[in-house]
Amino acid sequence: MNTFSRLVTPLNLSEIEPLPNGGQIEYEFFPTDLDVTAPLLHYLCQERWQDIGIGHMVDGSVLELEFNAPPKIFKLYDGYLTIVTEGWHLHLCIAENIGGPDRRTPTEQIQTRLVSRAALYRRLNPEGEPRSWGIQFWNGAGVKMMTFFLPNPFIGDNEDLLSERKPNLEKLKLYEELRETYILGTKELPYDRNPLNKKYISVCRSSRCLPSRNYQPIYEALQSAVKEANLEDVEVCVSGCLEVCKMGPVVFYSGDRTWYSRVTPETAKQIVQEHLVAGQPVAKHVYP
Repeated sequence: MNTFSRLVTPLNLSEIEPLPNGGQIEYEFFPTDLDVTAPLLHYLCQERWQDIGIGHMVDGSVLELEFNAPPKIFKLYDGYLTIVTEGWHLHLCIAENIGGPDRRTPTEQIQTRLVSRAALYRRLNPEGEPRSWGIQFWNGAGVKMMTFFLPNPFIGDNEDLLSERKPNLEKLKLYEELRETYILGTKELPYDRNPLNKKYISVCRSSRCLPSRNYQPIYEALQSAVKEANLEDVEVCVSGCLEVCKMGPVVFYSGDRTWYSRVTPETAKQIVQEHLVAGQPVAKHVYP
């Protein structure tokens, strides 16, 4: 049964962080379950990429990255959302990271790595006037993770500072839209299902994955078998290291987090027919 809801249930939880300069940051929190964070991140990075920045802010330094185009890769693997652009990439843990097929992540570290709190924020100057807007994530240890910077009405298109008497208030529309959706729960999510729940089957193209073997025939066999089975809701793709080095070619199926090793084109077709269609993993090649 699909329990995805297009309306976010408000937490009605806020917090104020005083700043040394006399200003403050106002946080308004929203839920961090995957059916909330995945639509948010998909919307920001896939549809509003030209409007946002991503980075880290700590005392003494600020890192801010911008998109020049939609991400080349936007995939959830073992709990980590991977976002790859032409010039940079990042990973953000938004679901449980078990540590690959061998489940190497200790239980306490699973919770530490995972996004545990998330909030829309406004940074106010000492006079109580908002001067920047964004989204902040924290991990299970209470440490700040990624910051998503939202459009600032006091900054022009060329990164020039606008007069405080003439801000471009159109730039606040994204913040206001997100607040209605994630804080107030009055605006529906723009999706009828979790966009990161689309299943995919991926073959590793890492040079560590038994370099003497070629992933391309497996990729082509998966494509052909998925097409023949009319599995329109399953994407066939390639990926970087799938953490089963020296036992390739390796294939990963996101539908139930199954890893396969020593896959041949014939095995690839068998995986599609028996696992993806009939629901029975091909035990001989399941790893571990």
